[in-house]
Amino acid sequence: MEQQRNLLFILLLCAAMFLFWDWNADKANAQKAADETAIAMQNEDNSQTDISNSIKLISDNLELTINLKGGDVIDAKLLKIKQEQDKEDPFHLLMTENQFIYQAQSGLAGKDGIDTQSRPTYVTDKKEYVLQDGEDSVSANLVFEKDGVTYTKTYTIKKDSYVVNVSYDINNNSEKDLNVSFYTQLKQTSDDSFLQKNASFGMVASAYRGSAYSSDDSRYEKAKFQNLIEDMKYNIATKDGWVAMIQHYFVSAWIGDTDSDIGNVIYSAAADKDTVAIIGIRTNNLTINAGSDKTFNANLWVGPKDQEAMGTFAKNLDLTVDYGWLWFISIPLFKILNFIHSIVGNWGFAIIFLTLVVRGVMFPLTKAQYTSMAKMRLLQPKLMEIKERYKDDRSKIGSETMKLYKAEKVNPLGGCLPLLIQMPIFIALYWTLMESTELRQSSFILWITDLSVKDPFFVLPILYGISMFMLQKMSPTPITDPIQRKVFMAMPFIFTFMFCTFPAGLTLYWLVSNCFTIFQQVIIFRSLEKRGLSMKKAPSEKK
Repeated sequence: MEQQRNLLFILLLCAAMFLFWDWNADKANAQKAADETAIAMQNEDNSQTDISNSIKLISDNLELTINLKGGDVIDAKLLKIKQEQDKEDPFHLLMTENQFIYQAQSGLAGKDGIDTQSRPTYVTDKKEYVLQDGEDSVSANLVFEKDGVTYTKTYTIKKDSYVVNVSYDINNNSEKDLNVSFYTQLKQTSDDSFLQKNASFGMVASAYRGSAYSSDDSRYEKAKFQNLIEDMKYNIATKDGWVAMIQHYFVSAWIGDTDSDIGNVIYSAAADKDTVAIIGIRTNNLTINAGSDKTFNANLWVGPKDQEAMGTFAKNLDLTVDYGWLWFISIPLFKILNFIHSIVGNWGFAIIFLTLVVRGVMFPLTKAQYTSMAKMRLLQPKLMEIKERYKDDRSKIGSETMKLYKAEKVNPLGGCLPLLIQMPIFIALYWTLMESTELRQSSFILWITDLSVKDPFFVLPILYGISMFMLQKMSPTPITDPIQRKVFMAMPFIFTFMFCTFPAGLTLYWLVSNCFTIFQQVIIFRSLEKRGLSMKKAPSEKK
């Protein structure tokens, strides 16, 4: 049966593509030149982080914990996003635990950098800074003085924003010049066992977790943490750019200093006995003359993969919503999905309508596919006759077969080519739904309260299995081998079991797609029968 062959073909093609994506993720281009700038993050042991010596910076969207030793963000909670759907705890993105760290650091490196050998301890005027009613932003000033130089690191969060601005002012009242570079970096434990044990932290086994960057020469490059630790030592000069750490639905990213006269360098490193991966962006070294001052600026995104907001915040940052190599298809699909949602107000119904739109647009291809398949069925008796007549001459069989195709105006690949054209669209739609953070904890109807997790009662997978079984019954199978027939008959059960673990949004898409396919086939088959092209068994297929 062509429908079953197509399903098997799709399964094998998807498996091959997933293997290729996984292999490709491990093959990011390595930079041979190591970054020789001494940065204190490599000297700090995670267990030495003094969380008690810290302050809070709280807006309506974010709650940051900033360690006064070093002035780093060691904890970040997203106040408007729940850790788990049925609980009130906010989502925990950056964190510092005994077994796991994920921090956003910044400081001064270079010959006179105060973070080169050890981290400075800043002072503040209070322990907690909270956005008040009627205010547009909240700021915290961290001050450190040494040898006649005053260093002021200011964190600012605007209302309704996931962007944290870091302004680093150096007031050099000493009698000597300072040679420094300003760095911002992300560091995270490479082992994800802690996250997997605590699944509520948003980790999905099939989702990408690792680093990424954007530079003048590359819009978007990514590498897994282990690659950074083992063989990738970035030393990439760039005027503009950013570095990021990515997980399912969420991202943190440093956007480098935008002073065009300085220039930036993207770098990577390992710390804590090669258990922690680091990716950062720093300015080139510059001199702050005695009696003068200098202010560096950087921005930190810490939040969900909100494509529209990230695209406005930094060039190419929206590419961290990783659609893979079919991004040029997935992005328009998401825009259509988002537009439909703006009308219907429900992501589940938006998925249904998007599926109908996609299947409707591809209806001509589907019709061409089945028309070609029907013509091939009608030719089966003549093809069998050619094989019997020239059974000892393969060359003759081939030439006579091609003559028959030409005479009957049949393309033997006509059934496969439309399917090959459709496959990239289906795969792109899969990643569109897989990567859309908007589906996280979004309800559909009744028992489906989160489209990003599996159906709790497995209703959608069961309905999907039934729809797949109906598709099998609609087209008689030419397969006579009993083992193969049993394998094909078992496919609905196998796929039902697989979809029991899939997010409900994806299962909903495949269910609606199957139902629409059944509807399409009824229409197409009736049209073909009127033209004398039946999809029923050809005489040669009957026993």
